Amino acid sequence: MILAIDVGNTNLVFGIYHNDSLAASYRIATHHDYTEDEYSLVFTSLLHLKDLDRNSIEGGIISSVVPSLTVVLEKMCKKYFEFAPIIVGPGIRSGINIKYENPKEVGADRIVNAVAALYKYGGPAIIIDFGTATTFDALTAEGDYLGGAIAPGIGISSEALFKSAAKLYRVEIAKPERVIGKNTASSIQSGIYNGYVGLVENIVDKMKEEMGGGSICTIATGGLAPLICSNARNIDRVDMMLTLDGLNLLYEKNTVKS
Repeated sequence: MILAIDVGNTNLVFGIYHNDSLAASYRIATHHDYTEDEYSLVFTSLLHLKDLDRNSIEGGIISSVVPSLTVVLEKMCKKYFEFAPIIVGPGIRSGINIKYENPKEVGADRIVNAVAALYKYGGPAIIIDFGTATTFDALTAEGDYLGGAIAPGIGISSEALFKSAAKLYRVEIAKPERVIGKNTASSIQSGIYNGYVGLVENIVDKMKEEMGGGSICTIATGGLAPLICSNARNIDRVDMMLTLDGLNLLYEKNTVKS
């Protein structure tokens, strides 16, 4: 069994793969101040809930956009799971040709998503990841990573509104019944939700134009992908396991089989 860990600024997602099939997956809040001992307790407890034994895990891989936690989770794997994990970063074999001006600037999660999208859906493709930031990535049929766009995530965008406007208050991020709100809460919901759907549709349209048009598969992932993409006209697929599947593929590409 293989342990795949994706560390984001807001959520940490990890999964267990057995013979290339996802046996279990978990999503927890990212605790920036946890030690390797505390994370081990969380991981072991969640594995136990699905009758999975950490001693059966033979290897693992970590993708992280939080450098301090990369170190912590690497220590956890070595200390409690007794293996040294592969860390997604410069030098890893991915099969993706990164065309960024500085390839080292591309986030590990974006590389992982590109690997999974190319393998599962082929190219050309546009990948949208709804996380703390919302990222848009362009991929050619030949596996060239062209670059993309980064926008504030819907969560931090709405938080900025609530913190800066004294008379506005937090509301649930949800699809409203109508665009024209009849009260403050529904008006806020409409602006946040419909505004974000419009942002996604507009960026995807413009990326498709720059990629030459034609048949370009658009794949969305991340916590809020089902909510936003249920109303976005130009999203082809929602794949909640895209990043974990990419990590499993990268583990296979970077592990020498005896």
